[in-house]
Amino acid sequence: MAKKVSLSDKSDQDLQTAVSEAREVIRAERFKDKQSRKAGTIRGAKLEVARALTELSRRKVTAK
Repeated sequence: MAKKVSLSDKSDQDLQTAVSEAREVIRAERFKDKQSRKAGTIRGAKLEVARALTELSRRKVTAK
């Protein structure tokens, strides 16, 4: 099992990339047929977006 990397260890560019990739996953899942959608996948991607944006916001506030 792979080790979970903390968001605080990632660079700003890595976090931006994670946000865009997770948003793409959400978009792709939403446009699937109703029977083939996976709510868990969408929910997990939304959580990943929220966590990454929160970390970016925290860095912006503490940098001032």
